[in-house]
Amino acid sequence: MPPPPQSIAGKVGRFFSFAAARDRCFSRRFQAAGLRPVSIQLPDSAHPVSVQLPDSADPVTTVHMWVPARPPRNPLVLLHGFGASATWQWYPYLRPLIAAGFDPIVPDLVFFGNSTTRLPDRSDTFQARSIKTALEAIGVTKFGLVGVSYGGFVGYRMAAMYPDAVERVTLVCAGVCLEEKDLAEGLFPVAGVDEAAALLVPRRPEEVRRLVRLTFVRPPIIMPSCFLWDYIKVMGSDHIEEKTELLHALISGRQISTLPKLRQKTLIVWGEQDKVFPMELAHRLKRHLDGNSRLAVIHNAGHAVNLEKPTDVCKSIIEFFQEPIPEASNDERV
Repeated sequence: MPPPPQSIAGKVGRFFSFAAARDRCFSRRFQAAGLRPVSIQLPDSAHPVSVQLPDSADPVTTVHMWVPARPPRNPLVLLHGFGASATWQWYPYLRPLIAAGFDPIVPDLVFFGNSTTRLPDRSDTFQARSIKTALEAIGVTKFGLVGVSYGGFVGYRMAAMYPDAVERVTLVCAGVCLEEKDLAEGLFPVAGVDEAAALLVPRRPEEVRRLVRLTFVRPPIIMPSCFLWDYIKVMGSDHIEEKTELLHALISGRQISTLPKLRQKTLIVWGEQDKVFPMELAHRLKRHLDGNSRLAVIHNAGHAVNLEKPTDVCKSIIEFFQEPIPEASNDERV
């Protein structure tokens, strides 16, 4: 990625970073809510496939997460999507969830935030295994799970791999039922995996603008380049190649016929105007789960429904995990 022109971003970034300041603000909100950051170095035994790695003092895989200061009684794991860090995506949910009796646990997926690995595996299976092993390391063996977008792909895989650990699942705009052929057939605003990676891992202000306009129903009217360069530097400049590989591993050759069906009750939450993962994928997922799910459609929201309508999404999550699950035919519109 070429450096931003000094006339645009240099003067702002040299003295003050709005994105870094906001990031610190969100971290303080997590701490004020009673969460603390921990970094867990996974043992080699967590990775069943033997891979020859160069000698290094660095751990093979590290998972960073925000956890309750006290042992959680009602743990709810929140998995973020692509874009800003986990704290940016989940800060509006902490206090409502805690007030409702939940203990939020917020990991950074591998190659996001402070989680990383030296292994070559980029699959959602690897992500799921890494998060599950990290949860075991802090003594969490049973939990509810919420995943947004890419986090929903990982959450779905966790639920399929560990049905005795994952008790219930909420998937927010997670197009797990997409197939690679859908891109070529025009279901999405991109026509191939490389274009999808360029969209979801933006490197220039114009790419950020395109992503924001696709994911929000009411995007900001003005998005100055200086602020976008600052955001890219703080939030989007790490592990670009690895994140692109994650998307290739997720989409290449994907077929719904190989997607396992979940045993857990599942809540599907979708922004009605989602342009990244259109509503067709929500209905496709509901059909795939054979009556074991319920769908909550959020009006006037797009793919970033978790940020556009956090109150509505959080309300749906709390009701789902607290109350008996209604019949699958009783879909909701919010």
